[in-house]
Amino acid sequence: MPAMGVIEQPLSFKDSAGHTVSAVLASPSDGTDRVAVLCHGFLSTKNSTTNKTLTRLLVEREIATFRFDFFGQGESEGPFERTTTTVAVNQTLAALDLVTAKGYRRIGLMGSSFGGLVAILAAAQRPALSVVALKCPVPDFPEMLRLEFGKAGMERWKQSDEIPNVTGGQQPVRLRYTFYEDCLRHDAYKAAETILAPVLIVQGDRDEYVPLHQSRRLYDAVRTEKHLEILPGADHGFTEAEDFRRMTMLLADWLTTHLSAKQA
Repeated sequence: MPAMGVIEQPLSFKDSAGHTVSAVLASPSDGTDRVAVLCHGFLSTKNSTTNKTLTRLLVEREIATFRFDFFGQGESEGPFERTTTTVAVNQTLAALDLVTAKGYRRIGLMGSSFGGLVAILAAAQRPALSVVALKCPVPDFPEMLRLEFGKAGMERWKQSDEIPNVTGGQQPVRLRYTFYEDCLRHDAYKAAETILAPVLIVQGDRDEYVPLHQSRRLYDAVRTEKHLEILPGADHGFTEAEDFRRMTMLLADWLTTHLSAKQA
C-alpha cells in the first residue's frame, strides 16, 4: 500500500516501436509540476527497492516519480531475450515525452546500473532535463560484460544466446548476443559530454561488477555541474543497510535540490 498522501497510478504507454510499457506514476496528493523518471537495473523491475525507496523520499518532498519496466522485464511487453540498449533508450525517451505531455515542467532522470547507461544516453537527447542522478552506472557495458564472462563465456554466449544469471539465479538467462553487438554502437562517455543538466554519480568502492575507472572517466567526461560520490566499502547492490541509506539519500537530495531550483 502506498503511504498516506501518495497517489499511485498504474498505467501503460507505447514506445516508438509500438511495444507496450508498464509504468507507475506516484504523485503527492496535493499535486506537483516536478517529476523524476526512474530507470531500473539489468534483470530488475520498476518496483526495485531503490525505486520504491526513492519514490517514498521524493513524494515526501512534493516530487512525483515515474517508474517503468524495460522491455521484457516486470510487466512490460517482451520477450527479454530480444532486449537491447537501443530499445531501452527509446522507451526512456518515450517515458520522458509522456511526463512532459502530462504537464510536468521540471523533469529529472535517475538510472541504476544498466539503467544508468540508458539514462546517460537518453539525457544526451533531452537537453531540457533539470537533473540527472546515476547509481553505479555502466557507461561501458561491453567492458563489464567481457570482464564478467571472460573470453570463453563471451564465446558461449555468442553460440548459445544465453548468459549466466548475474543476479544470482541458477538457471541461465536467454539473451541474444545481439544485445552485446548493440551495446558496442553506443558511446556513453561521448554522450555524457553533451548533457546539460547537473549530474550526480554514486558508486561503492567495492562494486563487484562495474569497474571504478568507468565512473571516474564518466565524471571527467561530464562538462556541466557534477559530483562523484564513492562510498567506502559499498558493493554494487549497496547491500549493507547504511550504504543503501546513504546512496538513496544522496540521490534524493541531488534530485530535490535541482528539481526545486528556480529556472533561469
